[in-house]
Amino acid sequence: MNCLITKSINHMNCKIFFKFGLFLNLVLVSCNGKHEIKQKKPNILFIAVDDMLPALRCYGNTTVHSPNIDTLADRGVTFFNAYCQVAISNPSRASLMTGLRPDNIKVWTLKPHFREEKPDVITLPQYYKENGYAAREVGKIYHDPAYHKDPQSWSGPSRYNVTQNGKGHKYNLPENYLPNRSKAASAECVNVPDTAYIDGKVCEAAIEVLKEIGDSTFFLAVGFRRPHLPFTAPKKYWDLYEREDLKNELKDSERPVGSPEIAYHNSNELRGYEDINDQGEIPVEKQLELLHGYFASLSYVDAQIGKLITELKRLGHYDNTIIVLYSDHGFHLGDFGLWGKTTNFEASVRVPLIFSGPGIEKGKTSISIVELIDIYPTLIGLTHADSNPELDGLSLEPLLKSDNTWAKDFALSQIVRPYADAVNSKTPKKMGYSLRTPEYRYIEWRNVEDMSVLERELYQMEHDLRERENLASEKEYEDVMNRLSGVIDKVRK
Repeated sequence: MNCLITKSINHMNCKIFFKFGLFLNLVLVSCNGKHEIKQKKPNILFIAVDDMLPALRCYGNTTVHSPNIDTLADRGVTFFNAYCQVAISNPSRASLMTGLRPDNIKVWTLKPHFREEKPDVITLPQYYKENGYAAREVGKIYHDPAYHKDPQSWSGPSRYNVTQNGKGHKYNLPENYLPNRSKAASAECVNVPDTAYIDGKVCEAAIEVLKEIGDSTFFLAVGFRRPHLPFTAPKKYWDLYEREDLKNELKDSERPVGSPEIAYHNSNELRGYEDINDQGEIPVEKQLELLHGYFASLSYVDAQIGKLITELKRLGHYDNTIIVLYSDHGFHLGDFGLWGKTTNFEASVRVPLIFSGPGIEKGKTSISIVELIDIYPTLIGLTHADSNPELDGLSLEPLLKSDNTWAKDFALSQIVRPYADAVNSKTPKKMGYSLRTPEYRYIEWRNVEDMSVLERELYQMEHDLRERENLASEKEYEDVMNRLSGVIDKVRK
């Protein structure tokens, strides 16, 4: 009996040794270059948030509750000076997803699709689809209407990528969605579960897609719609804030000294809601309600991001997934008397941008000026892609992997005037080009037909994130403005 046991043990040991020897041999063969064992490429979780300011604790805001985004920042690199190309959804997203500037793809407003001008362009997710990734979309990644969807970008069906007006997308209270209309109350607080509103549904669907993808290498794009108006979120997120404490978030409505009228709008986006006055200053109590709703909506989205990351960990993907978090543009919350986006000011074009994951430095804050068009080339660099399409952005990979502190000298943003053209027209009449450098924000308002300059703005920004005084009329800044004007001409083409 002992002999049989000994033989059995010896046989098992031989099998174990044989398997270990096979493994060791494969490793040695790989090292000798005869057979390469490829390491699985990193996955990408691509998170878009609509209208989210850098009003997060990881950006220094002590009012907001954003624990999950802050944890993401602790694990990666937070870009403090990131800027969108256009402070309106369709052109911003089209530019980011193609890696091309708005004047290149001819998309400046809510109307055109980028493939009208560039039918063969390879979008960011399409690039990964063509390189063997499962490329999937849940929520708002391109602009909302069905016309702006791009099936070529994805390798599977999209979910919740078109906004509906019925119950659960924007509203839950019957008085807000019945009869069906797009703009009822500007804010809504109801004691419902997270999945009663659109972003909870998006999160739940994204988790289902993660399970469906299985072990495939993936590019999963998840787009959250809050804190876009209307500011609607479950009551538990409103309960995180006391309205009295939000008084410190009320903004100064005074405009920058010497700024031209063309720089502004009538807060048209907000004025369309039924509980908002058509003209004049928004009453303070309503401003506080709006601020309460904005922060509640932001915390609601933060919680959904936390659930996604928890599922990544549960499925064993977390350590091999690059997570990119960004917003398509900023949002005025009463500063300069403005509500909404569609300006060239800092509050409208500055956005949060965080990279986290394998090969990325942990807990770093970069003060380098960067742009959303830099996301595309950066991801290609991080995933060791085999080819590089021709893009207008710059890879930020050196900032993610080393002590490099600077990537580029400027960010170029632009916006259409009049405001109505941004919504209703494909061809703009006037364009404001804004160049943000470490020292200045320089803006030229141009007649699009002949590119003649109509107005100029120059703001000192080196020690302030708010425009204070337009210096364009002061002769001592003439050389600075001429130099920056030349940069605009060179870059926008």
